[in-house]
Amino acid sequence: MAQAGTVGRILDSAEVLFADKGFAETSLRAITSKAGVNLAAVNYHFGSKEALIQAVFERFLNLFCARLDGLLAELERKPGSVTVERLLATLSQSAAAVQRGDPQRVAIFFRLSGLAYSQAQGHLRLFFREHYGEVFRRFLRQLAVAVPDVPPMEVFWRVHFALGATIFALSGMDSLRAICRSDFGVTLSAQQVNDRLLSFLAGGIRAALPAS
Repeated sequence: MAQAGTVGRILDSAEVLFADKGFAETSLRAITSKAGVNLAAVNYHFGSKEALIQAVFERFLNLFCARLDGLLAELERKPGSVTVERLLATLSQSAAAVQRGDPQRVAIFFRLSGLAYSQAQGHLRLFFREHYGEVFRRFLRQLAVAVPDVPPMEVFWRVHFALGATIFALSGMDSLRAICRSDFGVTLSAQQVNDRLLSFLAGGIRAALPAS
């Protein structure tokens, strides 16, 4: 139990510091200080900073991908039911699984996801492909069915544009809601923002092809 507690404290501290400061800017000593453990504990449980970064993502992605895989399997059992909206809903529901009772964990999850793209962490791409690649390939196969007129390269770009918009909106949800409240005098719930985001993403994925 003590060992599990130590690992949990290290991961809790690491994910918050990584999300706030970035991977390269966060030292192992900062993590151990926040977690209240010594450096030897990190080396014993994880072996390296790269392995710790992967373990942080694993804690999120195991939940996310297990939920996503189950929802995709349900769609596959209903021929003709696959639409862009339903596929995006599976992603939204899967993201909710990482909350574990704390809505802020979704914001942390998407901040970390953004860093995985924007910072040079080549080991993460290999880690994602080896551990979660089949789930995401399953999603992309169904997306291709939902938008048969969109060529594969356009699907690639639209998925990444959608990911960028999602990371921006969900990692900064509180700030965006505050701006909306200040500018329009309207307080939107997190679910209302999420509904608008999904509508926007569906439109972008189905948009007409560029003239070029």
